[in-house]
Amino acid sequence: MPRGGLQIVQPTNLAEARLKSYAAEFHAHDALSWRAIIDHRPVCAEECWPEGLEQSDYYRGFMQPANLRYAAAAPLADPVLPGYAGAWHIYRTQAQGPFTDQHRQAVLDAADQMNQIAREARETRLAPECARERAQSHRPAWRQIVLNSSSSPVLNGVADQIDPTVLNQVQSDSRQRLGHNDTKPPRSGRVTVADSVGGLCNFHVNSYRQYPGLGEGPFVFYCLEPDYCDWQTLRPTDVAADTELARLVPALHYMQEEFRNHPTLNEIARTVHLSPFHFHRRFTQLLGITPKHFLLQCQIYQAKRMLAAREKELVEIAAACGFAHQSHFTSRFKQAAGLTPTGWRKLAARRHAAVHPA
Repeated sequence: MPRGGLQIVQPTNLAEARLKSYAAEFHAHDALSWRAIIDHRPVCAEECWPEGLEQSDYYRGFMQPANLRYAAAAPLADPVLPGYAGAWHIYRTQAQGPFTDQHRQAVLDAADQMNQIAREARETRLAPECARERAQSHRPAWRQIVLNSSSSPVLNGVADQIDPTVLNQVQSDSRQRLGHNDTKPPRSGRVTVADSVGGLCNFHVNSYRQYPGLGEGPFVFYCLEPDYCDWQTLRPTDVAADTELARLVPALHYMQEEFRNHPTLNEIARTVHLSPFHFHRRFTQLLGITPKHFLLQCQIYQAKRMLAAREKELVEIAAACGFAHQSHFTSRFKQAAGLTPTGWRKLAARRHAAVHPA
């Protein structure tokens, strides 16, 4: 998920204590998931801890208390949100014995089926306008950049798919964060950088002084905020293991439907039966974006659609998207997108012409 790191989203019957212990500590030790993701292949736990699985914190703290001795994982392309890879785990007890090559192939085959099911589910949930936008999307396949202590990308293929201008700025920010004299870099935050054509990319940032699941030293996660269409396809059942996160998903869809009417924090929180304070705090922590920023994201997305259609004047678009007046629209749009509405409309026209030459 786009707040940096790993989290368990399935199955629904996982004990709450195990879910919380993983989220609080053991995700940072989960070399099994990261090896499957980075290598794009099924792996067994013994491959991920050369010093011995039984010596690892992951085994002693997460597996052993549940009487689990063997583990295997296969990569999932984007099980919940586009651009955020994952892994499917399967465990065996001591009595069941280790995984064979046949078992690993079965794990990989099942992961391929899961990838297909997740992809088809998102496509059926996608509104027609989002489907059309996806066909012309310039967003990278990878939405998460993980940098090591040298500010080099950890995930294969990121450097080839991310706009070089964006990557350079992210690496510069990483060096500043890791260069702090104190022993603990800034934990989290939000960073906005410009791409090579002047558009803005918003990243949620999470820093770790140690992240053993990826190696020695500090690591910094830069997570590109999902867009309107990404959130539109999310369902509570996609993150069923995390009941608190699943509870917030209806609030996302409520904001997507009502953003033009300027719903208050009280009104939004009421849809999921939470106090405004608790809703704001947990929404921000679990989704990596504040409710206010999400409402603005909805407005900007709708404005971009209408600008690209070239059917309405700016004053009409401002009113249709819930902005107080045209100057307010122009100011907020430039703040969020890096270009004025007119400038963005011209850029969209050039991109459309490049995709659909005369």
